[in-house]
Amino acid sequence: PILVEYSSPNTNKPLHLGHVRNILLGYSVSRILEANGEKVVEVNLVNDRGIHICKSMLAWSKWGNGEQPASTGEKGDHMVGRYYVMFEKNYNAEVSKLVETGMDREEAEKEAASIKEAQDLLVKWETGDSETRKIWNLMNGWVYQGFDETYNRLGVDFDKIYYESDTYLLGRKLVVEGLKSNVFYQKDDGSVWCDMASVGLDEKLLLRADGTSVYITQDIGTAKLRKDEYDPAKMIYVVGNEQNYHFDILKKILKILGMEWWDIVLHLSYGMVELPHGRMKSREGTVVDADDLLDEMYQTAKKLTEELGKTENFADDEKEALYNMIGLGALKYYILKVDPKKNMLFNPEESIDFNGNTGPFIQYTHARIRSLFRKAEESELDLKDITSIIPELKLKPLTKEVNLLKILHQFPELINEAGQNYSPALVANYAYELAKMFNQFYQDTPILREEDRNLAVFRLKLAGFVGNVIKKAMELLGIEVPERM
Repeated sequence: PILVEYSSPNTNKPLHLGHVRNILLGYSVSRILEANGEKVVEVNLVNDRGIHICKSMLAWSKWGNGEQPASTGEKGDHMVGRYYVMFEKNYNAEVSKLVETGMDREEAEKEAASIKEAQDLLVKWETGDSETRKIWNLMNGWVYQGFDETYNRLGVDFDKIYYESDTYLLGRKLVVEGLKSNVFYQKDDGSVWCDMASVGLDEKLLLRADGTSVYITQDIGTAKLRKDEYDPAKMIYVVGNEQNYHFDILKKILKILGMEWWDIVLHLSYGMVELPHGRMKSREGTVVDADDLLDEMYQTAKKLTEELGKTENFADDEKEALYNMIGLGALKYYILKVDPKKNMLFNPEESIDFNGNTGPFIQYTHARIRSLFRKAEESELDLKDITSIIPELKLKPLTKEVNLLKILHQFPELINEAGQNYSPALVANYAYELAKMFNQFYQDTPILREEDRNLAVFRLKLAGFVGNVIKKAMELLGIEVPERM
């Protein structure tokens, strides 16, 4: 199989816009690989341990008065995120105070009381202190409930979820073995390092002086675990481009450790997503939250669809389903049409334009084609076998029809190319070109009004093929298309 890891959140905050790009890419690449006949295993690695979650735990223990999501009405991931922000504010205030007393900033960041307490909590966690583990289980449980709601809204689920708390010890074990066999070395303070001069890189820390592990430690462990479990042909990690160096190092450490399969690791790197008003950071609590974004997309879709009068004769539940389909389609398409490696600006209003290179334009084109078929049924057009009418059509100059057939013919090759390049953007832009070409054809050429009934049937069947390919292409992007609009 091919293993695709995506989402991989930390458990100290809700999913945000950057995660959304990651999730949509991972899901779509998985669908595209499947369309190319690959068996795909979709996995998620949850960073459920480490200093970040200890910060949320510490703040909740100090200031939470035992409150729970059920008592505040918040989603669990939002609540835990709120305590993380609380910790950071308190910690920054402590650092500033120490700096005012004349301490150097770097020193102050290490000496502030909060960070020391958080580090103590991490050591307690690692030694299995039962009270610490209890709070940890409780708070992570809240976060997972919140994550699941967001994943459901985005329409994704995973074949397997790994938890760093289960895998980090395996990484540590491999590091200790590497130390015994002199692949790694220990410094005087007890920390363990990998000398990477042979592959042209700096030395790399693998275990801290206090024995706790770093990110790369658990990545070594998880990679080995997955290799043993699935024996994949490739392990694709969908992770932001700020981790390019990290994955370069991971592959080289696996190689140094003598793992012959080191080169199945593939980092599918992607750029930042920004909003028109600057970048989002979770520490200051000004992050663009995925749930808020999904709500906003729904509302914008509702407003625009109603203004354009596209929901006449719809029942309320049909309207709701349509707004959701358009809002999600707009978000997913706008993000996936951009080459993954590029940074991008996400503009919610622009993404729900019914004209232009957008999800709703393509969704509307599909609905338009389905409506042709409903009208054809009403007019009792005889949809006879297409092969029987081909001889009749040979004498007609069908340039526009042939151009549509040509672009339809490119679809299988395009899916193949998108799979080789791990690029949903190729599929998205193909769907747009096809929808654009069909709309031009629809404006220029009578279909049901064509007097030559054979030609009318041919054009309608052609429209049907276009509709099917649009539907399939959008499915590869995780986007649903409506039957009517």
